[in-house]
Amino acid sequence: MSQRDFHLAQINIARTRFDIDDPRFQTFIDLLAPVNAVAERMPGFVWRLTDETGDGAVGVPGFDDPRIIINMSVWTDEEALFAFAYKTAHTKVMSRRAEWFEPLARTHLALWWIPAGHIPDVAEGRARLERIDRDGPTPSAFGFADLHDPHGAPIGPGLPQAERV
Repeated sequence: MSQRDFHLAQINIARTRFDIDDPRFQTFIDLLAPVNAVAERMPGFVWRLTDETGDGAVGVPGFDDPRIIINMSVWTDEEALFAFAYKTAHTKVMSRRAEWFEPLARTHLALWWIPAGHIPDVAEGRARLERIDRDGPTPSAFGFADLHDPHGAPIGPGLPQAERV
């Protein structure tokens, strides 16, 4: 199977400083739709998890703590995901994350390869986060700093730091 037979899934989680309906969290909520629209227009975007509003996944349960929110998406490859994460309006919004989110004492991001056409669910993403917490990065769950190709071979420490905006 070639690399085109695989897509890159990602999950990232965050614990909000405030309840979702707290006015202090509204600025973040207001930024979701425009940032998600950017993602959906990006080359290499395949899918993203949404709640009933369609703007984000802040209402999707997956953890015992109701203030943990989930972001999941699927991309054709690591370059496409990296371009969205580090070269769009997403970067500016995430530079403000300390306003809305508390630091986590656990892994908050996991990447893994899936067969093209597969849509991961929250349980699958959560299992990948837990795998990194338990085993460290492996070919089945890793981060940008320890990328693997779809066949499990390490492909280096992620994209060059100079590429980050």
